[in-house]
Amino acid sequence: MAESSSPREPSSRARGEDVDLPDAPPFSMADESLGAGESTTNQNGVALEDLFDDDDENALDDELEASSAANLPSSPPQPALSSSVEPAPSAQQESYSDPNLMLQFYSRLFPFRTLFQWLNHSPKPGPDFANREFALTLPNDAYLRYQSYPTADTLRKDILRHNPSRFEIGPVYTTNPRDRKTLKKSSMFRPLSKEIVFDIDLTDYDDIRTCCSKANICSKCWGFATMAIKVVDVALREDFGFEHIVWIYSGRRGVHAWISDKDARELDDDKRKAITGYFEVLKGGAQGGKRVNLKRPLHPHIVRSLDILRPYFQQVLVDQEPFLSQAGQDRLLQLLPDKSLNEALTKKWASSPDRPSTRKWADIDALAETGVSKTLNTKALLEAKQDILLEYTYPRLDVEVGKKRIHLLKSPFVVHPGTGRVCVPITAAGDMKLVDSFDPLTVPKVNELLREVDQFGSGADDEENQANGFVEDGLTMRKLNDWEKTSLKPYVELFDGFVKSLLKSEMVRVKRERDDDGVTGADGMEF
Repeated sequence: MAESSSPREPSSRARGEDVDLPDAPPFSMADESLGAGESTTNQNGVALEDLFDDDDENALDDELEASSAANLPSSPPQPALSSSVEPAPSAQQESYSDPNLMLQFYSRLFPFRTLFQWLNHSPKPGPDFANREFALTLPNDAYLRYQSYPTADTLRKDILRHNPSRFEIGPVYTTNPRDRKTLKKSSMFRPLSKEIVFDIDLTDYDDIRTCCSKANICSKCWGFATMAIKVVDVALREDFGFEHIVWIYSGRRGVHAWISDKDARELDDDKRKAITGYFEVLKGGAQGGKRVNLKRPLHPHIVRSLDILRPYFQQVLVDQEPFLSQAGQDRLLQLLPDKSLNEALTKKWASSPDRPSTRKWADIDALAETGVSKTLNTKALLEAKQDILLEYTYPRLDVEVGKKRIHLLKSPFVVHPGTGRVCVPITAAGDMKLVDSFDPLTVPKVNELLREVDQFGSGADDEENQANGFVEDGLTMRKLNDWEKTSLKPYVELFDGFVKSLLKSEMVRVKRERDDDGVTGADGMEF
């Protein structure tokens, strides 16, 4: 399973198993312990309520704001890493989930307001947010499920209090998740809606990527993520009619898609399973037979995908050299349909053991055209080559993530504890130029961002107003948000633009539905 798509839970738990975890209590605006809830203990038997001080929420906020205002250093300088390869996590990198670092990040940089509007589908608080499940992974690895919040401010305060290393987003339920056990029948508590989500993890390409493996990534194998986004995004838009799709970098080696259209959010699990099945072209494991078996004539989605992937396949041949090794060569021959052609290719390659993959691929057509095989079916050869191209380039989705509404997925803009990188948006409006230019190894790290805030305004070339932390806003001046002082700014602005487009669409839809119901005038404009 992708490393970033589900919470860290005890290894004894089977994948996808629904475990009954303690609920939080009913939420009260007068409750100063925001989200304290029933205690969930860790393996050492430490109750959650014993992990936190009983300081007043306002005192905590005042302390954090004072720290920001005083421009206190947030984190020590960190040595820069090579931009060519992202290393696997090590003991040295565990400092990225340091509680003080995370508290500074949540209080100064995390875009809670935009996240609220995205999940609430309106600037005004409503059930789409209040009945939404959040799950928090605490610094001691305890896991809190069924958390819920009526507003962005209450979410922010609870995140600051618990200071999780990460948190996940779940479905909107029929009632507040905190009230789950107060219902007379368990069947009354069920998932009502949730964004369709997809998860793509580069570890699922380990049988064909030779540059990296496991948690490592580089610019070469990131091309598989680029291909996947391009193929899936266009299909979601053109074949299913979805519009509000945002792609999020997982923070290490994968990407997540969130489809926020109302029609998508309200789909039941059977329809979600059908949509994920639409993208299941590869079947079975890498060994023992073909992984691509498509009916002909090809579906228009496959034809379009081949057009998108064909130029990338040539780059895969250069970057990954999938046919250079004996095992890779044998796999290629296994997928070709003609015995005589295979024997001729084997003989040719035996005389040139270091022949690159691009040349071996070209040899297939070159030898076929010489008439080396009297029984060669050129149509079958063409189809086999199409299937091979798809096996080495087509998206490999973790399909289980998108099948059920109850699945939890990591929130955008949280920090990956292994790399320190923020889970930032890649593209949100089908802009494939952003996908092509995205480099995961340049995504800002939490310690770098906090250092940028500390150093903001110290450069000799900074404008006077900017140095003072203010910027023109129409005819007035406004104070800059801390995230605007950092390299996180373009990512927050990209996500904010996506959310504004979604809110506009929701308002148009609500107005149309009210007009269709015959509601006009002032009442008809009530959102």
